[in-house]
Amino acid sequence: MAEYWGWHLLLDIQSCDIESIKSKENLKNFLTVLVKRIEMVSFGPPMIEHFATHDPEKAGYSIVQLIETSNITGHFVDKTGDAYIDVFSCLQFQPDDVIAVVQEFFAPLKITDKMILRLA
Repeated sequence: MAEYWGWHLLLDIQSCDIESIKSKENLKNFLTVLVKRIEMVSFGPPMIEHFATHDPEKAGYSIVQLIETSNITGHFVDKTGDAYIDVFSCLQFQPDDVIAVVQEFFAPLKITDKMILRLA
């Protein structure tokens, strides 16, 4: 039986509520709730920065939250409401919990998910 080093969830998210992804405070609250919901522990404060302002097709917030077992990262596109979120942890978590928090905070029209099991 294979042993896993980690669980890596990739989410491609379409058409979120635009105001929710353009709110730095909402993104901070999202990370706080997500970390608790998947039973992880934050390692320091999150990084939340607005990037790619030179290109309106890509501009939006990027997030990084280190957790004691790895990290949560993402980028949100202001123009389209699309988002790309990764959760990686050597401690197992439930993908449905992550998806539920995304739906709660961003109300997307569609979420495509892929779980990768990283071998030890």
